[in-house]
Amino acid sequence: MKLTSFSVADRASYGIVTDDGIIDLGGLPKTPGDLRQALSQLGVDGLQAIGHNLPADYALDDIVNQPPIVDPQKIICIGVNYVNRNEEYDDTALPPYPSVFMRTPGSLVGHLQPIVRPPESTQFDYEGEIAIFIGKPGRRIAEHGAHDHIPGLTVLQEGSVRDWMRHGKFNVTQGKNFDRSGAVGPWMVTADEFDGYDHSPSHRVNGEQRQHDSTANLLFSFSYLSVTCRPS
Repeated sequence: MKLTSFSVADRASYGIVTDDGIIDLGGLPKTPGDLRQALSQLGVDGLQAIGHNLPADYALDDIVNQPPIVDPQKIICIGVNYVNRNEEYDDTALPPYPSVFMRTPGSLVGHLQPIVRPPESTQFDYEGEIAIFIGKPGRRIAEHGAHDHIPGLTVLQEGSVRDWMRHGKFNVTQGKNFDRSGAVGPWMVTADEFDGYDHSPSHRVNGEQRQHDSTANLLFSFSYLSVTCRPS
């Protein structure tokens, strides 16, 4: 199943993406107000049951894409995710812990929405990433049970302002949070749509492949990275 957040006629909503368009779950009576609340209260199975056999309300061309989760409580990002990326540094020793930084919701736009190149920089760069959603709360979650807290994945274009990332001695956050500098979506693909977490993401710029790797080469697994997160 594919879940998305969108707006139509200046009304914000969320729903299920089908071959025929979008089933507007947010427009139904007594459904939660947004997708984050819906996942927390009803779960993927509950949303699937509500949308079962309902016709599409809108064509994809009729809606404005929003980030799949429009109001995340936090966006935790991991730097240097892959073995090959780590080897680009002078010190190639594998890190014992992830490198963590934060992004603000306002730094990301939805699918097909224009990103903004900051005029303060000449080093606006691309980075293709996989985004993990946390849909169920927990504390001190065992790594082997972390998959139960992941309702789905999406893709993310993490626009990075390279020169601003070097403004701080040990901090990249200032180069990762310019307004509307990155994009996420178009939708969340739920865990029932894929077999495990072995994926081969690619990133193309003007048709040219610039990034390609396998999640089998991640320095830290999705489960490991998810054990301390809250739903968002």
